[in-house]
Amino acid sequence: MTIDGVTTVLSALTAALAATGLLAYAWDRRRILGRALLVTGVLLSVTGTAALQLNRLTETFPTWSALFGRSAGVEQEAPVTQPAGPTDPGLPVGPADPRTSGPAGRLVSYVVPGTASGMTMPMTVYLPGAYSTPQGARLRFPVIEALHGYPGTPDAWIRRLDVKRYLDREIAAGRMAATVVLFPYQTTNSLLDTECTDLARGPHAETYLILDVPRWAKDHLRIRPERAAWGLVGYSAGGFCAMNLALRHPDRYGAGASLSGYADPGIKVGDGSEKTTNNVAWRMMHLAPVPVSLYVAWAADETAARRGSRQVVALARPPTLVTTATLPHGGHSLAVWRQMEAPAFDWLSAHLARADPIAAAPGKRPPPGRGQPGGRHPGHQPPGFA
Repeated sequence: MTIDGVTTVLSALTAALAATGLLAYAWDRRRILGRALLVTGVLLSVTGTAALQLNRLTETFPTWSALFGRSAGVEQEAPVTQPAGPTDPGLPVGPADPRTSGPAGRLVSYVVPGTASGMTMPMTVYLPGAYSTPQGARLRFPVIEALHGYPGTPDAWIRRLDVKRYLDREIAAGRMAATVVLFPYQTTNSLLDTECTDLARGPHAETYLILDVPRWAKDHLRIRPERAAWGLVGYSAGGFCAMNLALRHPDRYGAGASLSGYADPGIKVGDGSEKTTNNVAWRMMHLAPVPVSLYVAWAADETAARRGSRQVVALARPPTLVTTATLPHGGHSLAVWRQMEAPAFDWLSAHLARADPIAAAPGKRPPPGRGQPGGRHPGHQPPGFA
């Protein structure tokens, strides 16, 4: 029984109701001390139930081990296997899940050392079905880094947003090219919001995401290294991250997609940059535009994300290109992001280079018909939501 499972919340609710019933039954049968203990029990059970439900909605602590500070995020429900790759990634976490066998993609979990950032964290990786085929073994694939919101963990993508099912479906339908998707953590403490920045007195999340994670992936997975093959996507705080990192590092990323993201980080970085260089709106207003493409989606009835997203759209100037998509209602919610994620991944795929052949050894020609180096995915570019 996981800490954020429905069964856990229902069990806590049952305990709260039982405590309330006991209070009513025993009130006239107990003296002051007994009544005080009963009231305390009711208050604790009701508070605990509310806390569990809040945790379930925010994914602050996805597991009991994360709550008690043991290897945060390592214990996951994501199926875990060892991918075929040019080198041994090392540190695999968890057993294989037979549900991932066959032509569909699979989820893999590793620990990624923070050589530059000091943040050594678990990371789940989606490997498309083509990655494990004989043909795919001779290809390098494009990459998308998927960033979670706050409070939250990468588990929200996997368990709440059911991202594997959407990725499998979009790739099978030809709307998305076979792509490796990375789901990294953005903080060493689930209660500390980094907004994917290098905090002056905290984790260096930006360094981890733009240096450590890509370096590990390039060393251990068959992926394309150039910026034209790398994209970012995120929801809520992760949406801000996707836009901010894409604009700050156009030499590393070709495109970014924001689902209900903001134009500013909403935290104090510690060096004042939340008002300047770590502020998407300020950057677009005061600095020269950079050659990246952005997909900006929001729900029309969600005030903060709508305002920030519209600001980004209004400030964009070539060569920064923006595609917008809106939902009429749904607010700032998982239900909205479930509707947004497939079009966002399709759009990213259309703006990233496709898989290409692994370079042949000297004196040998690469195998014919294995990808289109530097080409774009020919599938449709989603026009946005109705």
